Amino acid sequence: MLSKINWNEVPVEQVTPDMQRQLVYGDKIMIGKMKFNDGFRVPLHSHENEQITQVIAGKMRFFLGANKEQEIELQAGDVLVIPPHLPHEALMIGEVVEIDTWAPPRQDWLDGTDDYLRK
Repeated sequence: MLSKINWNEVPVEQVTPDMQRQLVYGDKIMIGKMKFNDGFRVPLHSHENEQITQVIAGKMRFFLGANKEQEIELQAGDVLVIPPHLPHEALMIGEVVEIDTWAPPRQDWLDGTDDYLRK
C-alpha cells in the first residue's frame, strides 16, 4: 500500500530516558529514526535482519563480532551495512541522531520484546 508519511507525524516512543525512536514500516522493510543521549550503549546483540545505519548527528562507535573484535566509528554522513546475525554493540558519543533500516522489519521492536534495549 502506498503511504506518504512525515517524521513530524510519527509517534515518538521514549524507550529509555536516553533513547527515543520513531518507526515506519511496511511488509518487508522498516525504518527507525532514533535520538540518543551521550554515553548510551546499545548492548551486544544480533538479529536475522540486515541493517543499514545512517548517522545524521553525533558519533557512534560500533563493536562488531561475538568478542567485539572489530571497532568502527561513524560520524555524521557515514553509513554502515550490518549483515544478518552479526553480533554488534554501539556506543553513542555526543547527542546522536541516526536512522536505521532493517529488512525484514524488526518483529521484537513491533511486539515490545526488545528487552535488551530497556535494561
